[in-house]
Amino acid sequence: MNVHIVTPASDARQEGSVTGNRVTAERWQEILGKLGHETAVSDEYVGAPCDVLVALHARKSAPSIQRFAKEYPNKPIVVALTGTDLYEDLPGNEDARRSLELAAQVVVLQPGALDRLDVELRPKTTVIYQSAAPMAQSVEKVTDSFQIALLAHLRPVKDPFLAAEAAATLSSSSRVRIVHAGGAVTEEASERALKLTADVPGYRWIGPIPHEQARLLIARSHLLLLTSRSEGAANVLSEALAIGVPILASRAPGVEGLLGEGYPGYFPVGDTAALRALLERVEHDEVFYRRLELACEKLAPMVAPSWELRSWQQLLQSLR
Repeated sequence: MNVHIVTPASDARQEGSVTGNRVTAERWQEILGKLGHETAVSDEYVGAPCDVLVALHARKSAPSIQRFAKEYPNKPIVVALTGTDLYEDLPGNEDARRSLELAAQVVVLQPGALDRLDVELRPKTTVIYQSAAPMAQSVEKVTDSFQIALLAHLRPVKDPFLAAEAAATLSSSSRVRIVHAGGAVTEEASERALKLTADVPGYRWIGPIPHEQARLLIARSHLLLLTSRSEGAANVLSEALAIGVPILASRAPGVEGLLGEGYPGYFPVGDTAALRALLERVEHDEVFYRRLELACEKLAPMVAPSWELRSWQQLLQSLR
């Protein structure tokens, strides 16, 4: 089949980004290629003939979805829902709702997303976990600190400065060092990150880095931290699970939908004091750290590339 993948323009311009819909679209392009399909990725659909349209983001991709439906009314559309769709746009946005009406299949990235959908949409909705591969070879952890990786662009939805604010309250004897990779979307955000790097011994912002360097940062760290206020299903969680690095995360709905309600490493969204307490605990409490490791080991099989490959194969076969 000839499959055209559309991802919103704001993400399509972030080539090499370690997060966002662009990463998802490019990974799906690779997966569909392995399944023998011809694929293309663009920020909008402009009329190129294809057999299936896969659109990330029900609202932002609505013009592409509506154009494809008009030009090819008998060809299937797959709409993949993002965190913005699930936790901001639905159910009130008409463009997002129209996209779901036009979809032959809907894709969500974690099972908790099903609770956000109208009952009549659930029969045509498939959960496809974002996969990640283990490191090709063993990587040594840093030894001069208790390193924590934070991969997040400096956008408000990521609550990017919460980690630095928590680190600033740690005792002077703490070995916690948070290494924050991610691009700044404004000059103000960049200046704030640089100032926090200078003022807070336990925090360092290193700016955007390529995907493989981001994976190495996770692998060399003792922990991955996610501070988002909202997430569809952060791909960085899949990376950490595949690499074997335990996670501390905000209890945002999309995160809880992926890691499960009983995961032991949550803190309330936006709660600096709670995060600080968890950082202290995970640094000093070996039993708690091992609980996080075991919980992540149990979750790791769901992000295996073979599972995602099989999920897409089954979905596309259902469209024939």
